[in-house]
Amino acid sequence: MDYSRKPEDYFSHQRVELLEFLPEQYNTVLDVGCGEGSFLKLLQGKNRELWGIELVEKQAKKAKETFKNIFSGPVEDNLSKLPENHFDVVFFNDVLEHLSDPYSVLEQIKKHLKKDGVVISSIPNIRYHSALMSLLFKKDWKYESHGIMDKTHLRFFTNKSIVRMYEEAGYNIISHKGINLSRSLKPWLYNIPLLFTALDIRIPQYATLAKKNS
Repeated sequence: MDYSRKPEDYFSHQRVELLEFLPEQYNTVLDVGCGEGSFLKLLQGKNRELWGIELVEKQAKKAKETFKNIFSGPVEDNLSKLPENHFDVVFFNDVLEHLSDPYSVLEQIKKHLKKDGVVISSIPNIRYHSALMSLLFKKDWKYESHGIMDKTHLRFFTNKSIVRMYEEAGYNIISHKGINLSRSLKPWLYNIPLLFTALDIRIPQYATLAKKNS
């Protein structure tokens, strides 16, 4: 999978909007798809143990300049290197849609969570207005270099399918909501012919906080 043509800031997004989902107390964090470690830097604090997995070796090396527990390569190849019952939080910030089998990864990561550990993810919504209207009206399915129709996405999700994935993988969802809502007027105009049944087309991503079933 070619990530060489990604925008310059693709690997350095801080994703500040996901900090609100963190539990009040946490010490050990794993960021899957950590890029250069920009998000992990937001979590730095006294006695915190911060880990990361990054597919692209060049970016993993940059993250390793700050954090010692960084692995490069596919997450599937690195799960066996992680300690069990260890993490308070595991982040998947726009990562699960890039995996061939995100369902299996969610199931496997459970054994690396502490008893009360949580998973926090951000996943694009394929029903976002730009993708949905292109399919409905333009009869097109065009991949882009980034965004909802990122050509490196292997899986596509809706609000319902994200919830179902977590539940079938053995999680209880604590919080699940749309983030980074569109300010464009287009979703509202599109909703007129759709009889107001598609308000979710304003939502580019869903953030989910989930705890493994006991």
